[in-house]
Amino acid sequence: MKREEIYPRSILPNLLKWLDRREAYAIKGPRQSGKTTLLKILEKELEKKKKNVVFLNFEDPDILEAFEKSPKEYINTFLTKSGRYYFLMDEYHYVKEPGKKLKLLYDTFENAKFIVTGSSSLELSGAMARFLVGRVFFFELFPFSFYEFLVAKNPRLTRIYEERNRKIKEFLLKGKIEIKEDIFLKEFIPFLNEYIIFGGYPAVIKSGDFETKRTILKNIYDTYISKDVVEFLKISDAFKYRAIVRTLAALVGNLLNYNEICSTCQSYYKEVKRIISILFETYIISLIQPFYRNPITELKKVPKVFFLDLGLRNYVIDNFNSIERRTDVGAIVENFVFLSLRNMFPEKTINYWRTIAKAEVDFVLRLNDKIIPVEVKYQTFKKPKISRGFRSFIESYKPDIALVITKNFWGKTKVGKTAILFVPVCYL
Repeated sequence: MKREEIYPRSILPNLLKWLDRREAYAIKGPRQSGKTTLLKILEKELEKKKKNVVFLNFEDPDILEAFEKSPKEYINTFLTKSGRYYFLMDEYHYVKEPGKKLKLLYDTFENAKFIVTGSSSLELSGAMARFLVGRVFFFELFPFSFYEFLVAKNPRLTRIYEERNRKIKEFLLKGKIEIKEDIFLKEFIPFLNEYIIFGGYPAVIKSGDFETKRTILKNIYDTYISKDVVEFLKISDAFKYRAIVRTLAALVGNLLNYNEICSTCQSYYKEVKRIISILFETYIISLIQPFYRNPITELKKVPKVFFLDLGLRNYVIDNFNSIERRTDVGAIVENFVFLSLRNMFPEKTINYWRTIAKAEVDFVLRLNDKIIPVEVKYQTFKKPKISRGFRSFIESYKPDIALVITKNFWGKTKVGKTAILFVPVCYL
């Protein structure tokens, strides 16, 4: 029997770093993003160190029933040896009153570390935050980033990516970079194309042909978006809910016009807002808010929408054409850039900027005490050039540095005292 290949995840070093602390872990993220596999990796790491490890899967109804009847008694049955115990509790969101039960275990078993996973921020974050203030560390596991995708697909290109990506980060943090001729760009194109079209779900990455990838994405959509979310959150009109999901998929990179969505999906404002909130909390979409300092001339409230996995988004609109054959190439590349910026700087705020007069910048990254405008231009450049909206932002806010994401061009220029770097999208 062929052994299943396990790919490393970027979150792992951070999990291992705090493993000996008393606090519980709550690992959140969408279904099939690799949480169970991550727990298995943690299990192996702990077993290497001769630790006492117990793995519990709460999708198993027998385990769930026994645990819910008496959590303390159930956990106590595993404590047969001396030393600290590590309880890895998968799909913990199936437990009723999860935060209350975990607090009881935390307070009762001082020599135990509890690590739980769940597929929705709704159940885990709210429940844990109420009962476990200061006693739980939250982590989020998303589908594979482009870097993790490269690690799985091509170690050689991964090293090149790491070097280029590090240079971009250094520019964003320190404002300095040296540009050399790049001979590797063409090699990245098929990998970037595959990632942008099929996304980063582990099972999709492991499959080799189009039909299998599409079938896996269909299964994720059917079980996670169409079934789990509908049933768990008691959505009364599943048809209307799926219509809103399709509409949002068509709107990636655009401002959310709630009235237009209501009209298109024959719904009403409160229902649309609730469903969008549910999709956000269950890791299907992400919303970014506008950057503004001048309340008279700049937008203040309307968010932009992005999907957390492009493969799932492309399945929803039934479009798996290659990048070069798409009419929505600008939108999906912008979505890719959003995911990349979030992965590069997970704790930082990302906004967009748009004036009432419609001058626009795709992203504004707040990095420490700096604001950095980021423009996405998936075009072939022969020399540096910037848009009117980008120039307008630079002249208004005078940032030290700015970033333009291109198809395949490295370059530098200046507007006033602002240093502007042009980088190929595949290195972000």
